[in-house]
Amino acid sequence: MRATPKPPIPRRSLLRALGAGAAGATLAGCGVPAAYVQPGDRSGRDFSATDHTLHFANWPLYIDTDDEDGSKRPTLDAFGRRTGISVTYTEEINDNDEFFGKISPALMNHQETGRDLIVISDWMAARFVRLGWVQEMDRAKQPHVAKYLDPQLRSPAFDEGRRHSVPWQSGITGIAYNRKKLGREIQHLSDLWADDLRGKVTLLSGLDESFALLMQGNGVDVTRWKRDDFYEMCEQVEKLVRKKHIRRFTGNDYIKDLATGDVLACQAYSGDVIQLQADNPEIEFVVPEEGAELWAESLMIPNLARHKRNAEKLVDYYYEPEVAAELAAWVNYVCPVPAAREVLASSKDEETAALAEDPLIFPDDAMRKRLAIARDITSEERTEFAKKWNSVVGL
Repeated sequence: MRATPKPPIPRRSLLRALGAGAAGATLAGCGVPAAYVQPGDRSGRDFSATDHTLHFANWPLYIDTDDEDGSKRPTLDAFGRRTGISVTYTEEINDNDEFFGKISPALMNHQETGRDLIVISDWMAARFVRLGWVQEMDRAKQPHVAKYLDPQLRSPAFDEGRRHSVPWQSGITGIAYNRKKLGREIQHLSDLWADDLRGKVTLLSGLDESFALLMQGNGVDVTRWKRDDFYEMCEQVEKLVRKKHIRRFTGNDYIKDLATGDVLACQAYSGDVIQLQADNPEIEFVVPEEGAELWAESLMIPNLARHKRNAEKLVDYYYEPEVAAELAAWVNYVCPVPAAREVLASSKDEETAALAEDPLIFPDDAMRKRLAIARDITSEERTEFAKKWNSVVGL
């Protein structure tokens, strides 16, 4: 395993104004009721017993690769040798909404997508579950998932009991800042609004990526937030925009602003900060005292997948602590398999062993108490809330 940081990846993409995101919102709501697929129509013939293949679609740079040959993926190769299943792995997901647009025509028309396993952010996964576009996994055949899945990730509101989804990796949306240049610590979200940070703060532009942390700063329980909480948060941000306190709203390009010093503090993802700290140890990540959002990007099996059993085997394989540890050492996000920590800690490589002590990969108990999985924006809320948020952000 190696622990060298990789280039940041824009995995949690922004919700674009009246683009694919808005179209998806309409589709997921009552506008196109025919898009919903009944439970009895979701599964097709499974060829896994005779066709030892699997098509796995994921994000770029989101898996371990060989030091000498970047086209080789050691954990996938080991799975193939053990099971005889050949995995066709494609890095085709660059944006949740874009990918939604790519495969939604097939799913709404009860057709195969050509993919057996996909990875999408949980806010988008919620849409797939509501539409009935993904199959329930057989946990009886996934003993490692049942045993090792992080308890804090086991039952999100959109998928009770994680019957249709299994986290690939997890992460935290919190605050990143340059402690040396700022000259003080940040402990609360409200610290971002101090006068000495005017024009030196950025927030995430995506509604799904940004709203939970901002509400938490107002003391809201984001597992059960209400409409009034949303509009109170928007009003607060609008005032900060008018005062020019917020420099701009960003996607993952906040990374460059923070690295150059154009921004001193920002809303950020834990995995990106681990990567930034390799070049600049003065950059810190904080889970505010009021709390931060814990999120995941999850594995799902689309309707009519031709190799469902093979896909279930692969999902369970990545929940073996040794395999999860190898993956965690590469991607540096929150590992959804806490037992992988002991594997990393026992490594003879000092750099790898140090990852076991990183709370941004394995959150400690104190940090976990401040983490929450936000209630998803419902299909009925999405169009209204997206329109409001986009007007605040200027999209």
